[in-house]
Amino acid sequence: MTPASPDGPMRTGADDGDATVEIVEYTDPACPWAWGSEPAFRHLRALTAGRARWRRVFGILFDDGDDPAPDPAAETAWYGRYIADIARHTRAPYAHRLRWVAATSRPASLAAKAAERQGAIAGERVLRRLRETTFVLGTPADTAERVLDALAGLDGVDVARLGAEMDDPSVVAAVRQDHAEARDPIPEASAFRAPGPHGTGVKETEDGVRYALPTLVFSGSGGRVAAPGWRSVAEYTAALRTVAPGHPWQAALLGPEEALAEHRSLTGPDLSLLTGRTTPPPTAVRVETAGGPLWLHPDEAATHPALAAPSGLKSPRSWRLTR
Repeated sequence: MTPASPDGPMRTGADDGDATVEIVEYTDPACPWAWGSEPAFRHLRALTAGRARWRRVFGILFDDGDDPAPDPAAETAWYGRYIADIARHTRAPYAHRLRWVAATSRPASLAAKAAERQGAIAGERVLRRLRETTFVLGTPADTAERVLDALAGLDGVDVARLGAEMDDPSVVAAVRQDHAEARDPIPEASAFRAPGPHGTGVKETEDGVRYALPTLVFSGSGGRVAAPGWRSVAEYTAALRTVAPGHPWQAALLGPEEALAEHRSLTGPDLSLLTGRTTPPPTAVRVETAGGPLWLHPDEAATHPALAAPSGLKSPRSWRLTR
C-alpha cells in the first residue's frame, strides 16, 4: 500500500458514529484482474456495510477508438492465453475458449452504470453477469445488443428499463466522466510499487496514464490509501485500518446457502473466502470452465446464457490491447 495522505475524511452519515470511509473502485467489466478480485471485493463490501460509501468508476479498458488488430485471430489467441495466465494467479474461472477480444467495454459499462439507478443489488447482478460473458462464456458482451441478450431474464433487474436508460444523456455523461477520472490518478496510485505480477499503480495509455485496473482508493479520518491491482484481503483490511483506525473491521462468514442466495453466482474463491468452505450448497447449479466450476443459484441458472442453447456467434472486430 502507499502511505496515507493527510486528506480529510469524506463523511456519509454512518449510523454507528464511527469515522466514515469512502471506497472508490476503478474497474472495467472486461478486466481479468477485476474479475479475479471479485471475491475480495465481495468480502470488503460485507465488511464495510453501513460504514462506508462505495463508488464504482468504469475505466473503459477497451474503447471504440482503439486501433484494430492487424490479425484478430492471433490477438484473440494471445488475449485468451493472457486471461488464462491471470486466472492461474487469481484462481478465477476462465472460458474454455475466448471467441473474440471485446471491441469495446463501453456498452457494458453503460449498462452497469444504468443498472445502478435500480439499486445496489441490480448494479451488482448486472456487472457480474456481464463479466461472466467474457470469463465464463468467452463471448464478451461488447455491443448493446449482446449486453441486453446476456441480461435477458436477470432476476431483480428491469432489463427493458435498463436498455432504455443506457442511452440516457446523464448515463452517457457519467461514463464519460468515469473515463476521464480513471485517467487522472491520485499521487498515491502513481507512486505505488509492489512485488508480484500487478505491482504498479498506473498504466500508460496513448495519451497519458490511467489507474491500474482494478484499483481501490480508501479515504477516511486517517487519510487516503491507494490499493492498485490484485491485492490480498489482508492488504485491503490494512488499508481500512489506516484510514479508519478506530474500527476492528471484521466480518462474519456466511453459510454456503446464504452466500449463494445473496450473490447468485459463486466461484471457488468466492466460496472459500465468503463461507470458509469449499463445498457448494446442494441446490447450486454447476457450470464448468477451464479454471474450475462456477456455481449458480437455481433462479440465476434459469436465465444464465451459459446454460442456454448455443447459437451462431459472429465475432466483431478485434481491437489491439495496450500491453
